[in-house]
Amino acid sequence: MATSPISLEQGIQTAGVGKFQYRLFAIFGLVWMADAMQVLSIGFSAPSIASTFGVTVPQALQTGTVFFIGMLIGAALLGRMADRIGRRPVLLLAVLVDAACGVASAFAPDLTWLLVLRFLTGIGVGGTLPVDYTMMAEFLPSDRRGRWLVMLESFWALGTICLALLALAAASWGDDAWRVIFFVTGIPALIGVVLRLHIPESPMFLSRSGRAEDARRVLERVARANGNRAEIPSLQAEAAEKKSVFALFSSTFRRRSMALLAAWALISIAYYGVFVYLPIRLSSEGFAFMRGQVFLVILALVQLPGFALAAYGVERWGRKPTLIGFLLLSAVGCMLYSLGTSSTVVVGSTLLMSFALLGTWGALYAFTPEVYPTDLRATGMGTAGAVARFGGLFAPAIIAPVMSTHFTVALAMISTMLVVGAIAIGAVNVESRNRALD
Repeated sequence: MATSPISLEQGIQTAGVGKFQYRLFAIFGLVWMADAMQVLSIGFSAPSIASTFGVTVPQALQTGTVFFIGMLIGAALLGRMADRIGRRPVLLLAVLVDAACGVASAFAPDLTWLLVLRFLTGIGVGGTLPVDYTMMAEFLPSDRRGRWLVMLESFWALGTICLALLALAAASWGDDAWRVIFFVTGIPALIGVVLRLHIPESPMFLSRSGRAEDARRVLERVARANGNRAEIPSLQAEAAEKKSVFALFSSTFRRRSMALLAAWALISIAYYGVFVYLPIRLSSEGFAFMRGQVFLVILALVQLPGFALAAYGVERWGRKPTLIGFLLLSAVGCMLYSLGTSSTVVVGSTLLMSFALLGTWGALYAFTPEVYPTDLRATGMGTAGAVARFGGLFAPAIIAPVMSTHFTVALAMISTMLVVGAIAIGAVNVESRNRALD
């Protein structure tokens, strides 16, 4: 008798988790680590850029502004493309732009060229966000997906450590330090271009595009790579209608989209407030070490157990409870700064914030792609990533003026954002733990 067709989730369960997913995890993690280095390099590269081109440091920091604008466009545009034409072509396009323009930035002959290349690099970096997490989610069964997605975010901490060490080494190059930083941060993405050539299209995208047999063959490839000899039966036909970006705000998805995007925006503004403008204020009060590379390494090391707890929590307690818990802990950690300016208070509060706020990001990256169906998943992730970049761009106008004049008020404002973010997560009308992707 012919075997009855099975669901895609059953096919993914049959293919198993093993060498294929570990390889995918390493490939995506390598580029995510490179992206962290690209983002964090802005502050370390600005002084040498200013010296090279004879401009002020604020003018040199325009490279960061155009980079963030590029990330915003890349996340929204390439996320949408991934839902329209497929994950794999956009996966390759994003990392190619990321790598080529990132490395080319090191050879920019003047500031104008550098601004153009950093903008294009930002587009590539922004595009890797929605596609990488969407692809990783779609190759994992529901009972493993959460912890794997959280741990993928932990490569951000590894990138932070690598960038801090690179900045220390590049300092000996003087005015050319920025060239060394941009060149080295582009190398992992270059390696990623080659490695990603071997990644197949998402079986979930293939299935929803009416290509069930192609999806089955991809799952057989996954099974073979994992040493699993089980045969993948034919898959149930699950073709879906292509949806516009406005479907994110249809009656079905409006509540979760509005709540999630609000959370992404608030968490992003709070993140930049805590890790950019708070150290600037405190460094002027005798805590200059907070802006140094060594302290950055310590902060990154503290982030790792935060990611580990988030990875445990999303599977044990659920996505929403874990996110809400980390957000409330972040809010408490932020207000601890108001207890005084002793070294114990400042360092302790900063380490707690690094642990809690990065654990929040890990859980948020795991939760967001799970609440949308396949034909909107990358669009949803891309839109969330774009909103986060808006947060980064608006943080100077929202946080910096208050932080410079009314320190406690700024702390209360950031803590309130985190609490409201927790309320927004609570308003999302779905819990995705152990839930098969649509």
